[in-house]
Amino acid sequence: MDLILGPVWDALFSPFAEFAFMRRALVATLALSLSAAPLGVFLTLRRMSLLGDALSHAVLPGVAIGFMVSGLSLTAMALGGVLAGMLVAGIAGAVTRFTTLKEDASLAAIYLVALALGVTLIASHGTQLDLLHILFGSALGVDSSGLLLVAGVATCSVLALAVMYRGLVLETFDPVYLAAHRHGVPPWVWQQGFLMLVVLNLVAGFQTLGTLMAVGLMMLPAVSARLWHDTLPAQLLNASAQAALAGVAGLLLSYHFDTPSGPTIIACAGGLYATSLLLAPGGWLPRWWASPHRVA
Repeated sequence: MDLILGPVWDALFSPFAEFAFMRRALVATLALSLSAAPLGVFLTLRRMSLLGDALSHAVLPGVAIGFMVSGLSLTAMALGGVLAGMLVAGIAGAVTRFTTLKEDASLAAIYLVALALGVTLIASHGTQLDLLHILFGSALGVDSSGLLLVAGVATCSVLALAVMYRGLVLETFDPVYLAAHRHGVPPWVWQQGFLMLVVLNLVAGFQTLGTLMAVGLMMLPAVSARLWHDTLPAQLLNASAQAALAGVAGLLLSYHFDTPSGPTIIACAGGLYATSLLLAPGGWLPRWWASPHRVA
């Protein structure tokens, strides 16, 4: 028995039991899984899947300005990222309201400018290592202040999502009904509150996964969950579970094979997505098995 349990312990549990940085990374990743993945489900249902990607790039100028002012201060970069993300979302909304451009087109234009500006600012005021750290993160380098930020954002996001749940569901599926029966609260209030939660989670995830990878833990499990379930509550639970599984597996693989933690976590989420494409009820194999020519 010891011959079996020993290697299993060394492979799966020993890294978290022996090293505090692994425990911090684990808690941060699980917290993001609980808060970010459900937001990804709502983004997919609202057909705004690429919005998360756009906002993850949009926070970069604010992160860069925080870096220029205070170096690798997590508080300064997080505050700058939140302000930049909300500014970009507000500008895109204004462009949509006062021009003929749709929101996705205005976001695409603005986030490209924001990405170029952020990379330029970081590259001109820091080293290549600083740029890579901000763009791709380091889950194994999460410190106590970073863990508090992620845990705080995750807690607030879960509570806010619980309070906003009914309104978000109505705004997603029937905004006309919401406008008529929500005591005068316009649908854009729910949308802006939802966008704020998305920005907060992207900013919380940039230290562990980087600005370019944070959206992966938000969207990949959410898209994968839609292949498994038709009901919204089941999709929310499935997305969080897949994100947590990808996070744990990614941390272990990163530790044992000395690979970058953020990309490894996203690669594991991609592996779960590929498995869902093949085996989930909405995937290829069950649909092929139930096709008319197979039944015949």
